[in-house]
Amino acid sequence: MRTIVWFRGKDLRVADHAPLVEALASGEVIPLFVLDPYFFAPERARELPHRMQFLLASLKALEANLAQLGSRLLVVPGRSAEVVPRLATEWKADQVLAHRWVEPVGRERDRRVAEALEQEGIAFRLFEGETLLPPGTVRNGQGGMFRVFTPFARACWARLDLGSALATPRSLPPLPLGLAAETRPVPSLEELGLVLNRSLQPGGEKPARARLRAFTTGPLSEYGTDRDRMDRPGTSRLSADLKFGTLSVRTVWQAVAEVEAGESGRRYLNELLWREFSHHLLWEWPELLERPFRAGFEGFPWREGEADWKAWTDGLTGYPVVDAAARQLKAEGFVHNRARMVAASFLTKHLLIDYRRGEAHYMHWLTDGDWAQNSSGWQWSAGCGCDAQPWFRIFNPVAQGLKFDPDGAYVRRWVPELASLPANLIQEPWKAPKALRDNLDYPEPIVAHALARERFLATAKGHLGRQKA
Repeated sequence: MRTIVWFRGKDLRVADHAPLVEALASGEVIPLFVLDPYFFAPERARELPHRMQFLLASLKALEANLAQLGSRLLVVPGRSAEVVPRLATEWKADQVLAHRWVEPVGRERDRRVAEALEQEGIAFRLFEGETLLPPGTVRNGQGGMFRVFTPFARACWARLDLGSALATPRSLPPLPLGLAAETRPVPSLEELGLVLNRSLQPGGEKPARARLRAFTTGPLSEYGTDRDRMDRPGTSRLSADLKFGTLSVRTVWQAVAEVEAGESGRRYLNELLWREFSHHLLWEWPELLERPFRAGFEGFPWREGEADWKAWTDGLTGYPVVDAAARQLKAEGFVHNRARMVAASFLTKHLLIDYRRGEAHYMHWLTDGDWAQNSSGWQWSAGCGCDAQPWFRIFNPVAQGLKFDPDGAYVRRWVPELASLPANLIQEPWKAPKALRDNLDYPEPIVAHALARERFLATAKGHLGRQKA
């Protein structure tokens, strides 16, 4: 058989790649990547600069890995829904194999591709791989999707039998002769109007595996306690690798499970199940990218607050952890998870600004920006999501800083104008002596915590009460 293996930006690897292994067992293999303008038009690429940098690096690495195995990645510009059926017909392919996407845009693309290929008598098969279990298959006793994480996780644990991750093929056959296509090199950042950010993690399968090894032999053992510490390298930093598939989630799960890490290992695996939960939720309810999960939050009276919005995005709110998160986001394309929660809570509850604005801002800058997880995380923080924190729970950014950045190392790194303050003042710089404050070049808090808390609680009670009435 002649098989097109359609790499699609979430499976940029050669290890544990089911479509690639299946194609190799069937005969001729044609690796394909489509430069769809939905992502690769320069004006679109500029809306995701850090993700695009990581993707391009990972795509170049995939190209090199396939060449080392004896094949070649064909990179073709155009709209996927048009290019894939056309090339499959012109190349006389028997089948097209790819990994399934959870997002609505991917599902609609695949529907159109499947319809066009069916008309040509060409098979189109989608493989699982973005998640540990196929979305839509983990159901509650009534046959529906779980609405609470804990029973969902329990159901996953009960049925997880992943099998071993698939090995990298030892070799691939050369491309069939006579394939005509307008192939082109992987575009550079400059071609897309982007500037290299040297602070981002390097993309590609090799750096991803190095990060996995570093985590399992280091921070994993203390993950249970260090995962919340913003001042320590206690997390895996594998989120971008899972987003772009430079590592499969099965590979990560098995690597962690093989380590005798006790409760810390279990905690990390449970975080992978939170990732699973967000993807299964989006599969079940695609509208979650546009609407809150909790219907009572429809029409919530969010404020415009443009001055507050600018202070939050620029890292000038006067709350050190919130501002550190804002600056880390733009500088590294990453924010520590605890800092993300504090920043999101502050925007939605202290400032009463729509969570969807924060969600879109993070998707612009994040390297690991994943639709399912970003949406789920922001709705959780705002209190309107599935199994969200209670809407009336409001993070105190000072208390969070004192607990999870006790010496102020995280703040000192990202808000250097506060670096001279002692640990007992760095989370509350407004309490420093006036002579010291005058030399800080740092703003006073844009809102008082107690007043902001009361404002949100009153607003939410009023709105949710009217919704119930």
